Amino acid sequence: MTGSAALEIVLLSLKVAAIAMVFSLPLAFGVAWLLARRDFFGKSLLQALITLPLVMPPVVTGYLLLVVFGRNGYLGHALHGIGLELAFQWTGAALAAGVMAFPLLVRPMRLAIENLDRGLEEAADTLGATRLTQFVTVTFPLVLPGVLAGAVLGFAKALGEFGATITFVSNIPGETQTLSLAIYSLLQSPTGDQAVAVMISISAGLAIGSVLLAEWIGRRIRRWGQQ
Repeated sequence: MTGSAALEIVLLSLKVAAIAMVFSLPLAFGVAWLLARRDFFGKSLLQALITLPLVMPPVVTGYLLLVVFGRNGYLGHALHGIGLELAFQWTGAALAAGVMAFPLLVRPMRLAIENLDRGLEEAADTLGATRLTQFVTVTFPLVLPGVLAGAVLGFAKALGEFGATITFVSNIPGETQTLSLAIYSLLQSPTGDQAVAVMISISAGLAIGSVLLAEWIGRRIRRWGQQ
């Protein structure tokens, strides 16, 4: 494998994981808030559905995505009509990565919201702060470490996603072949040992780098909160 090919795979993997997080994070935060702050009929069922990608075989998740978002799927047909393709496209890889990472996004954020001292919000309310002002100046800064933890876990999961991705978008070089799929392809080659080692090293480096970056940002946030 050439250096340019490896770089293309790395950049595609980063793009897929980043897009997955951009679209998943707001939705995950909303779901986490709903689960942490509201009691409603079907709450346990919603929690079970969110956890499903973690406990169900990833291939099944990929198949369900294909059934729903494939060209002849329930939603895929409508999306195809407006020119949006997901199956066998890098955008579909981002969707699969986001779905698989979603439970890892929700849980840390939900725990951060549940453990938040509500007295601080009540104090801001007595001082005349609006709901929006309370959220921006009190709530969100305090739950930000949980959001960050979820984002890191989700990004790492999206970066290494394999089963749902290969089922939904296949393994197309230059289009859907992310790091994990490239490693899988190289393992099938009798001469791919050296390239596999390189790709695994890159994958591990990206994962460790993202965790270290999150730790650094977390320390900065805590210092900022103490000032």
